[in-house]
Amino acid sequence: MVLAGAEQLGQHAEHVNSLNVFPVPDGDTGTNMNLTMSAGVAEIKRKSSASIGEAAGILSKGLLMGARGNSGVILSQLFRGFSRSAAPYEELNTLQFAAALQNGVDAAYKAVVKPVEGTILTVAKEAAKHASYYARRTNDITELMNEVLLKAKEALAMTPELLPVLKQVGVVDSGGQGLVYIYEGFMDVLLQTDGASRTSFQRDVQPTVAASALKPAAPSEVVSAKPAQQVIVPEMPMSAQARLETEDIEFLYDMEFFINRELGENAGVAFDDEAFRKALSVNGDSIIIIADDEVIKVHVHSKTPGDVLNLALRYGEITQIHILNMREQHRDLLTAGMDIAPSPELFAEIPPEATRSVEKAVLPADEMAPYGFIAVSSGEGIAEIFQSLGVDVVLSGGQTMNPSTEDFVKAVRSIAAEQVFILPNNSNIVLAAQQARELLEDERRIIVIPSKTIPQGMAAAFAFQEDESAETNRDHMLEAISRVQSGQVTHAVRDTQYDELDIKAGHYIGIHNSKIVATDESMLHACEGLLQQMMESGDEVVTILEGDEATPEITAALVAWLEEQYPDAEVEVHLGGQPVYYYLFSVES
Repeated sequence: MVLAGAEQLGQHAEHVNSLNVFPVPDGDTGTNMNLTMSAGVAEIKRKSSASIGEAAGILSKGLLMGARGNSGVILSQLFRGFSRSAAPYEELNTLQFAAALQNGVDAAYKAVVKPVEGTILTVAKEAAKHASYYARRTNDITELMNEVLLKAKEALAMTPELLPVLKQVGVVDSGGQGLVYIYEGFMDVLLQTDGASRTSFQRDVQPTVAASALKPAAPSEVVSAKPAQQVIVPEMPMSAQARLETEDIEFLYDMEFFINRELGENAGVAFDDEAFRKALSVNGDSIIIIADDEVIKVHVHSKTPGDVLNLALRYGEITQIHILNMREQHRDLLTAGMDIAPSPELFAEIPPEATRSVEKAVLPADEMAPYGFIAVSSGEGIAEIFQSLGVDVVLSGGQTMNPSTEDFVKAVRSIAAEQVFILPNNSNIVLAAQQARELLEDERRIIVIPSKTIPQGMAAAFAFQEDESAETNRDHMLEAISRVQSGQVTHAVRDTQYDELDIKAGHYIGIHNSKIVATDESMLHACEGLLQQMMESGDEVVTILEGDEATPEITAALVAWLEEQYPDAEVEVHLGGQPVYYYLFSVES
């Protein structure tokens, strides 16, 4: 069921993306849900089980660590709650299956601070509620799943009535549609298992969405890449990596591997967790051991990697060995002038064989700086700005490429700091960052600053003062966010009506904070219309971040227009290099 559900979602991920409320070319709900499900599938393939309770738990771990975007986090919570309810069972009857669905809904609602009806939450809730009702009337799981699917489709069709913006744009909720595709995959497998066909289940509900309105369109103006410009940013305190002397890294070999207890000369030997930890601690620290009946995962920082491997061989065959010289890595970082933790590319992909378990890392106190920073960014120029503001790890991400929960977990563990601030810089990434915080709450103090735009994140990073407490810094950063107005310019991928704006496919649109306020077939005029909405007193500081498809001509014309219309405003131009959005604007008084 899981494999089929993931395949069905994957086949329709682009359709789910196209249901994005805003007609912008960065709808990523389908992508996020697909990547999240793929992480769960990878975990199930890595370690399958004939017990539905165990299989659900394995799936839950994969989804939890692979969750991307709000839709992915909610999806992971739906199955996390399901797995907890299913955990005691080898098999599920209809009543138990319905109860597990309901438990998943309860977990998902708890994970969202302010649940919004008319979303994936509503679709899941209505389907689970109907399952609890119908399970008392049948012991046929296929019949029950058919009812669940029908109710989910019915609830999906009603989402525009619950969320006015969906009705205004003429689409159903994208996350809810993604969940319906997963349920369709579930249903297909049950039909095949029963030898039944869809003709046996005729009742059906299809959401009404005009397919022609969802086709993407190219922008009406051709834009070209622009030459690099100098990025001018204020100086900020050194990052945690720069504070650490290379030779102070005592346990320099970062080791991670698995012990297969069913293979090798010592297969089947009883594993003594306490004795193994004690032996590793003689010349090592940051020891993490996760053991089950088949596999032991080991992470350790050690002076003597050979001794570690010899100890491990006592319990089985060693697989998937990774050894990193942390002194060499630190030298490379400082020599390259990066002054950051490992490259974001290290966190961009989740290898199928990677563990999804929550690991507790313990770093030596003498290696720890007071504060560390993680920021999410898209575009090399923006990443450079964040690095210059003292950010230790810049995760590549944003719309269409949201970092996963595991990306945040790995990033946190790469920073030698007691307290880590995370700047998500996108409303669709905040939940994944918060989920990482919860997973690491016993290991590190993590403070998620709910920045929803790149300008907000920059303002927050600039407001940080190293000699202040974490609480004071949090307050300063939140205040800085509240003073920033954010603007984005991209092109529309479909015709639509938004408030009083008649938006045409291919025209440019200006988004002020989270509202479309301007549209025009001219990029320059769309930018001007957006900035008019953002400028209140006329004496603000205006920052322009040029995207990778911005043009020097339009930038020059825009600066000239600002100087003429708002002579008291201070205007700064930086090369952001961000995709999708031709310009990002920040206006601050």
